[in-house]
Amino acid sequence: MTEFTPLASLFGGALIGLSAVLLMASHGRIAGMTGILTGLMPPVSSDWAWRAAFVAGAIAAPALVLTLSGQSIAFDSPVPTPWIIIGGLIVGGGVYFGSGCTSGHGVCGIARLSPRSIAATATFMATATATVFVIRHLLGAF
Repeated sequence: MTEFTPLASLFGGALIGLSAVLLMASHGRIAGMTGILTGLMPPVSSDWAWRAAFVAGAIAAPALVLTLSGQSIAFDSPVPTPWIIIGGLIVGGGVYFGSGCTSGHGVCGIARLSPRSIAATATFMATATATVFVIRHLLGAF
């Protein structure tokens, strides 16, 4: 079971929102991780520097918080590694056909009241809910 951490979650969500606003204000770009990462893959985008800085910050900030707080994050998955890889490939296909990821649509698109992003996020959430229900209650796994 996941721990209930309202203050840490609120602080993390505020930081995600702040980063999205700052990226839009400073570069006129949406903070969708898939789009940011795509610009770092060959052929590398001409604006690769801010993309690399954003990704580095997304990795370094949690590591810094964990180091300073002395906490650790336990990770254990009952799901076999091949299933995780297959799930990642399915998500990648969904990101491609959905024209964006949950951060681009869910955080930035909904904030801009984009009908396409609202529909995409509703689809993400409905699919996630149905998947968890089927796996846990109908198949009885995990």
